[in-house]
Amino acid sequence: MKKQLLAAAVLALAAGTTFAQAGDTLAKIKSSGSITLGVRESSGLSYTLGNGKYVGFHTEMAEHIIGDLQKQLGLAKLDIKYQPVTSQNRIPLVTNGTVDLECGSTTNNTARQKDVAFAVTTYVEEVRMAVKANSDIKSIKDLNGKTVATTTGTTSVQTLRKNERAGGIDFKEVYGKDHADSFLMVETGRADAFVMDGSILAANISKAKNPADYKIVGEVLSVEPIACMLRKDDPAFKKAVDDSIKRQIADGSLAKLYDKWFMQPVPPTNVKIGLPMSEATKDAWAHPNDKPMEAYSVK
Repeated sequence: MKKQLLAAAVLALAAGTTFAQAGDTLAKIKSSGSITLGVRESSGLSYTLGNGKYVGFHTEMAEHIIGDLQKQLGLAKLDIKYQPVTSQNRIPLVTNGTVDLECGSTTNNTARQKDVAFAVTTYVEEVRMAVKANSDIKSIKDLNGKTVATTTGTTSVQTLRKNERAGGIDFKEVYGKDHADSFLMVETGRADAFVMDGSILAANISKAKNPADYKIVGEVLSVEPIACMLRKDDPAFKKAVDDSIKRQIADGSLAKLYDKWFMQPVPPTNVKIGLPMSEATKDAWAHPNDKPMEAYSVK
């Protein structure tokens, strides 16, 4: 009986600790000596080189954040566990505690803020279209009667439908399981256009067998703040993440990362993505904030 009571007490203590740490990520990180970072496999800001190696602007920025967390917590070592996420599972994996910090290509919007919190914006995205270079598609109105790809679980799905209704145009939608799959539909002729964040379009074009065979066209369909995602109701962890990002902005290291990943040749093909920093991103860095996309407007 005593053994059963002791076992029950140990389980209760463990459950209590888990419950306390669910809202205290810093305590969880300190006690475990590790942090789980959510990364993407084919985004413009975070992608894989294979064999468990993840790179990109947001991935390296996150590694700098984790370095600052290690100093703040006084840890001699802090292990990073890289957890690939998709557009569909990224929010559940953050809310259930599997992922502590997700720095992929996630749009901060009011619907998602009901479930998760966001760090200050680090990239402001413009949603456009990628087509083959010989395509006659130049604008959203040219999509009438065409097949259009986008990625399941992304805000671009809603953007596409909104523009379809507003423009009185009719096109067939097809959905890729990830961004590489969506781009492959254009490559193989199964779709006429791929609607997605400009950085994702540019990154997938740069990795194509013949990048010159593709172009980004059309008006800006949506302006979206991209930010790292974390659990709600954990102000200490959010402050630590935000403080690191603000430090990286202030000392110029974030600007150096931007130049490295968008203006210089990048692996695996050593092709330049060639996306100069937008005025909207510059403004987000000059005035750090976590405003949702609903606070932005398409001009």
